[in-house]
Amino acid sequence: MNPNNNHLVIMAGGVGSRFWPVSTVQRPKQFLDIMGCGKSMLQLTLERFGDIVPIENVWVVTGASFADMVREQLPEVPAENILLEPCGRGTAPCICYVSWKIKMRNPRANVIVTPADHNVKDEETFRLSIRETVNFASETDAIVTLGMKATYPATGYGYIRADLRYPALRQRNIFRVDSFREKPDEETARGYIRQNNYYWNAGIFVWNVSTIVNAFRVYSREISAIFESLVSVYDTPQEQERINEIFPTCPKISVDYAIMEHAEEVFVYPVDFGWSDVGTWGSLHEQLPKDAHGNAVVGNDVHVVESENCIVHTTTCKSVVVQGLDGFIVVEKDGNLLIAKMTEEQRIESFH
Repeated sequence: MNPNNNHLVIMAGGVGSRFWPVSTVQRPKQFLDIMGCGKSMLQLTLERFGDIVPIENVWVVTGASFADMVREQLPEVPAENILLEPCGRGTAPCICYVSWKIKMRNPRANVIVTPADHNVKDEETFRLSIRETVNFASETDAIVTLGMKATYPATGYGYIRADLRYPALRQRNIFRVDSFREKPDEETARGYIRQNNYYWNAGIFVWNVSTIVNAFRVYSREISAIFESLVSVYDTPQEQERINEIFPTCPKISVDYAIMEHAEEVFVYPVDFGWSDVGTWGSLHEQLPKDAHGNAVVGNDVHVVESENCIVHTTTCKSVVVQGLDGFIVVEKDGNLLIAKMTEEQRIESFH
């Protein structure tokens, strides 16, 4: 495998604000230092891929309103590799657009697609998994997704059911996908966990660029025709104008619905490297280091006393003392304060 053939696509267009009061629609979590390490989720995502992909082969697809933040946080990424969506239409149009751009540059490219706002604890194992998956995809016509070890009956994730009876001939750690399952209710999720062939769907994909372009031609003809029609304007001054005109006409659909659930050569690589989509304060609590009482803290002068299983995230306060709480979220940002039970987090959005 030639590393110069490897391309990385970071999807950074999400506008979620579930991390209120830290994140907002104008500055969603992928652009924030949620982990308290001095780097944004977007920066950590790029850093995670180390020497797997040359920087000139890194692509970021984001909303037009986030362009300046991407350029500020990832100045090393070539400006022409930052693609701007005029509106959100789901991951299928996003991936089809960037796939055509990559194909025109290198028809033999291997492509890794990843969200910009996930976290990984064991980065060494992560990189090993990515390398093995890219090797497999480069030698086959396979579409590969990473299946995350399901450690609890999550109802906020989609699931992948793998056929573990027959590993792929070229890579014994990779198996055919039997089916994709939507976000389940708790009882169904518990049933998945009791079996050993269900994995969380993290939305991390690996394929050869010709494989995915052909898949769009077969399984999502409308989207394929839209971006194939723009071949003559890619990398010209007219590209952004034409994208602004035609992108809103795309069906709003995920690549899971458009391609993954229909394609035949779909495989999963089961992995366990401490993955989380960090979609809630509770999931962030699980990812952060904790003291002997299960408290996780992000902030400079935070004192947690006689408290257990809390997360305290206060980067703008001079000093914070939390006493006598069990299982609470305490977050302050720019004069906005959140104090809530972690078990009631889903209700928070309705109050702001």
